[in-house]
Amino acid sequence: MPKINFKERKVNYSSRGKGAAIVFLHGFCEDSSVWDDFISVFKSNKIIRIDLPGFGNSEPMENPSVELFADIVKSVLNHLEIRTCTLIGHSMGGYVCLAFAKKYASSLNGLGIFHSFPYADSKEKKAIRAKSIEFIKKNSHFHYVKQLFPNLFPPAFLSSNNFLVNKMIHRASSFPQAGIIGGLELMMNRPDNSTVLKNIECPVLFIIGKDDEVIPFDKSMEQTALPDIAHIHVLEGVGHMGMFEATKETRKIIKQFVKHCYDFSKTEISKKINI
Repeated sequence: MPKINFKERKVNYSSRGKGAAIVFLHGFCEDSSVWDDFISVFKSNKIIRIDLPGFGNSEPMENPSVELFADIVKSVLNHLEIRTCTLIGHSMGGYVCLAFAKKYASSLNGLGIFHSFPYADSKEKKAIRAKSIEFIKKNSHFHYVKQLFPNLFPPAFLSSNNFLVNKMIHRASSFPQAGIIGGLELMMNRPDNSTVLKNIECPVLFIIGKDDEVIPFDKSMEQTALPDIAHIHVLEGVGHMGMFEATKETRKIIKQFVKHCYDFSKTEISKKINI
């Protein structure tokens, strides 16, 4: 897979197809491979996937932040000569999407928040992440990811999909420990970006798992009132990993959203030309 250099670190990405660009960003302790099967239906689009630093085949960065990761996404887009895209971020990837929207709003025709939200960590959540960092330093990240992934899925899905969960644990275990610690630090220190959603001009998609144990349901719903144009989908019986738990449904939702964003963008351009 191709790479770019950013601040003397290698960042892995993939790009295929033609048409309106969609960028998929993975979540914490994941990499771009979580979208391998998911993207098969997007045959009329240019699909870009990025391994965020410290995950997959991208090297860890010093002092990681959502703003730094947003700059990396923009660097990949610049490298590919892509001016505008629909950006879809899962969990931690959603935090990066919001930072991107804050810095590079003109590069977006649509923003997808996939099991994520714009709010900063609470004091309690920051304390949990700090304890996780200490646990990893003391016990290694393998033991950490082994405990992490089962909590991302509802019990019913988990019991019949052990192979998938074990595969994700094995994959995350191969990531550098510094990358996983960096991801925790990034999430722990990220700012509240709710004003980004209040001010954003492009359409925003919210995919919400009703049984998500990672993102509080009340906060997931609260954010949906922030943007002017919101597409809201609450998935019953789905936890934090809708791309696996409800693949067909979430594919369809995103595909329809991308078409709406493309049509909306054309309409806005026409309005500006006719002013």
